[in-house]
Amino acid sequence: MAAGVLLFVAVNFACLSVSGNLVSGERSFSIDYKNDCFLKDGKPFQYISGSIHYARIPRYYWKDRLVKMYMTGLNAIQVYVPWNFHEAVQGVHDFTGDRDLGHFLDLANQTGLLVILRPGPYICAEWEMGGLPAWLLQKPNIILRSADADYIQAVSNWLAVLLSKIKPWLYINGGNIITVQVEHDVENEYGSYFACDYNYMRHLRTVFRLFLGEDTVLFTTDGNTDKEMMCGTLQGLYATVDFGTDTNITQAFSRQRRFEPRGPLVNSEFYTGWLDHWRDPHAVVDAQKVSRVLEEMLIMGANVNMYMFEGGTNFGYWNGADRDTRFRSVVTSYDYDAPLSEAGDPTEKLLAIRDVIKQFRAIPSGPMPPATPKFAYGFVTLKKVDDINGLLNTLSPLGPVKSQYPLTFEEMKQYYGYMLYRTALPRDLPEPTPLISPLNGVHDRAYVSVNGLFQGLLERDTVLVMNVTGQQGDTVDILVENMGRVNFGSKINDYKGLLSNLILGKDVLSDWTIYPLDIDGAIAGGWPHSDSLKSFPVPQKDPSVGPVLYMGTLKPNGLAWDTFLKLHEWTKGQIWINGMNLGRYWPARGPQQTLYIPGPLLSTTLPNNITVLELERAPAHLRVLFMDRPQLNVVAEKS
Repeated sequence: MAAGVLLFVAVNFACLSVSGNLVSGERSFSIDYKNDCFLKDGKPFQYISGSIHYARIPRYYWKDRLVKMYMTGLNAIQVYVPWNFHEAVQGVHDFTGDRDLGHFLDLANQTGLLVILRPGPYICAEWEMGGLPAWLLQKPNIILRSADADYIQAVSNWLAVLLSKIKPWLYINGGNIITVQVEHDVENEYGSYFACDYNYMRHLRTVFRLFLGEDTVLFTTDGNTDKEMMCGTLQGLYATVDFGTDTNITQAFSRQRRFEPRGPLVNSEFYTGWLDHWRDPHAVVDAQKVSRVLEEMLIMGANVNMYMFEGGTNFGYWNGADRDTRFRSVVTSYDYDAPLSEAGDPTEKLLAIRDVIKQFRAIPSGPMPPATPKFAYGFVTLKKVDDINGLLNTLSPLGPVKSQYPLTFEEMKQYYGYMLYRTALPRDLPEPTPLISPLNGVHDRAYVSVNGLFQGLLERDTVLVMNVTGQQGDTVDILVENMGRVNFGSKINDYKGLLSNLILGKDVLSDWTIYPLDIDGAIAGGWPHSDSLKSFPVPQKDPSVGPVLYMGTLKPNGLAWDTFLKLHEWTKGQIWINGMNLGRYWPARGPQQTLYIPGPLLSTTLPNNITVLELERAPAHLRVLFMDRPQLNVVAEKS
């Protein structure tokens, strides 16, 4: 055993020898700087935690996942609160249904799990805009995660609502929240952010103390470099680190010691897996490496949170994105190669972790709850509803806005999904003529049709020019897809839509008619199945190209079991089941080939409505397949 590890072990034994002198019955949670550990009710305490995101798991399954975490031997969970999930519209707060944070905390409490809360306002998490609401971008010059007056006001308003709800759940108030992250007084990995605004950090610290009191343990988490930690730490906030299986443990904790000479060792994000981007291979982290490094940290007496313990799913439009050399959108599945799968099933990694935890604390007796049942419902053949540009009366009930030049999603106050931009060809184009996005202003994909004929697409960072033909006055329709806002780094001011002019040959396209599309609202209202008696276009032998909506039904068979939907030979798009937006599919790129469908979403007695928006090209067979297992690791040919 390395000398550094021996030192940490000695510190751990010293901590375990402390005896509490608390008044009987009084609840407390604090840091013992003398003995380098946490104290819970006056006694030394080491947490073994796992991350779980309630926003990525249907409410119906919250209890199931929490029980499995408890039975693994965890004594705590770590939870993010995505601001934009609760305040999608400025000033309107939603804590009901799948957003019922109080219910989730109560279930964790009933299960016997303490909570490490990470309430934002910025959370990263591969979540849309890192949890920040897109309506912040209505202020075009706003500087996010800084002391910018507009940003500070919005943050303060939100935290006043959220922290008031959190306070009763603090451990010292009888609840189960033992620590609260204030990375940059709440800012996740603030040391990784370019602004490094200490005034903002101080403001957040003040707000947290105001609402949560002086006795609440507040902490920050920053990456494993001096630069990140120097920027992300602040007096009065306990500095912790994050790292995975490929990091030298002793060096990582030594870095924490430079910023926190005394106190408990904490790895707030020990990576059990990793995220996936479209077109990249599915990330896998070896289970034996995870269990070995976990054991080494626990021997040191470190407090460890495993990120993730269950990843879940980026339903709807909630996936985030990265932008380094190019824009890279995160896939719909947030399986993360975590100990619990996307569908909440125990894996070999979980069993290996449980075997390690057994060495350090008694774990609950009894069997691990089994995997939820799965069913392969088989094939369903869909039928075409219509091209998107033929459905605007239904999908854009508020009607269009006219503008000489393109408006962004944010200017139109449509923050997610899709918008359609319409104009006319300014002159005859008998020969293929380049349509150019000279300032890389398509955020993120644009599907271009002329007089209803699909002609191609433009894509952020990668496809900035395509050819168009047609006659003067022909209708040009450009459907623009928001593929998720950047969630990490300096480019989180990620505006969507057409951000700059498009040039067609020598002409700047202008005089736009812009349709905000409420596809989700129409489908939630029962459409298109409620209009199924109407005549839809006669099926064609050749597959349709361009943005087209399709519909179908899965007949009930008395079961409402989890299943996985495969869209073999479909290209790219969005899918809804019984009105719920399951997320994006893109089998043409991969690696994700199936979408997870939670069983409780299905009806056992009524037809289950399927709606598909295919953006590029549907297969001639128009079939989709319901399977009993996922396919997350097939990287298709470049598309």
